[in-house]
Amino acid sequence: MKRLIAALMVLLFTYSGSLCLAQSDQPAVVEDFKPASTNQPGRQFPQVNSEGRVRASISAPEAQRVQLDISAVKYDLIKDKSGVWTGDSDPQDEGFHYYQLWIDGAAVPDPGSLYFYGAGRWGSGIDVPAKDQDFYALKNVPHGQIREHLYFSQSENSMRRCFVYTPPGYDADLTKRYPVLYLQHGGGEDETGWPNQGRTNLIMDNLIAEGKAKSFIIVMDNGTWRWPENVPRPKRGERPKGGWPPKGWADGFMKTLLKDIIPMVDTSYRTLADQEHRAMAGLSMGGMQTRIITLAHPDVFSHVGMFSGGSISMEDVNNAPGFKDKIKLVFISYGSRELENRRMGFGGDPRANTDAISEAGMNTHFYVSPMTAHEWQSWRRSLHEFAQLLFQD
Repeated sequence: MKRLIAALMVLLFTYSGSLCLAQSDQPAVVEDFKPASTNQPGRQFPQVNSEGRVRASISAPEAQRVQLDISAVKYDLIKDKSGVWTGDSDPQDEGFHYYQLWIDGAAVPDPGSLYFYGAGRWGSGIDVPAKDQDFYALKNVPHGQIREHLYFSQSENSMRRCFVYTPPGYDADLTKRYPVLYLQHGGGEDETGWPNQGRTNLIMDNLIAEGKAKSFIIVMDNGTWRWPENVPRPKRGERPKGGWPPKGWADGFMKTLLKDIIPMVDTSYRTLADQEHRAMAGLSMGGMQTRIITLAHPDVFSHVGMFSGGSISMEDVNNAPGFKDKIKLVFISYGSRELENRRMGFGGDPRANTDAISEAGMNTHFYVSPMTAHEWQSWRRSLHEFAQLLFQD
């Protein structure tokens, strides 16, 4: 009996020592959490610490399980005696992230955060402070305006909305005219993406104040597309025939852009209404739309930007009459983690494609956002780089 007890004591000591060792291997969470800049006024949660961890907290006394869902990972929260659930995520990439809470199997927004449109719904978002966030910080510099513009679309027979950035001084000199960038959002987002998540106006205000970018107008419209009428819809669970996205998927927005949006902007704002002073860019889905539209209409746009949205190959250029001669700049960008994970969109290796058209004589720029993936910090940085190259003499 004594031998058995002694053996059990040895096992218990060994297990406890192993447990302590395992726990000591886990780095301690740095307790310097602060309320996120994207919180609703006065709300203390969610919070972010210097490691980039997100701490969520919500009162749900009758819930059985609560989780924080961010970057496609769910983290269990722990309930205290008062019914408040609290928990932390692993360190996140710098920049903006969509997230949600799961309460007993139901996905809900966090009542502590502001709401942003992404993933096809209004939901929670959080900004993890970035080392380079100064380029989109609110500063005491001259500021432009983000204008909400409602208009009627003849091609769609419906009312639409876009947001238009006009640079500092736009209303001071009524004789001056400006180039225009048409800037598109990604899938599951809408025309609010670039003004809200993208910090478009602050990026531009700061660049212009520093003398690093020309003053130009930016139009941010809704590029959400509907299934083409002439393409059969696949049944649930089936793969679309003919590849993805379906043939003609960008035709609807292309028609609206060319027939409605551009003429409306040229009529309503003091634009330089020619190909030389017109650019198009977009992120993810918006980059794919940019590719299709600019290849088809090099007579309309002179500068092309694709952020995490594929690339332009020599085959594309050879099949697009006038593209090589008329386009002044092709800008391609990705987050470094996208390239590491080979999430590069459609059309092959973007760096190789860009190098090839550069060797053929086109002006190109390939930008990689360090330590980010398919996310808004990659695209904020991309706009910051792209804007400095636009409409230069």
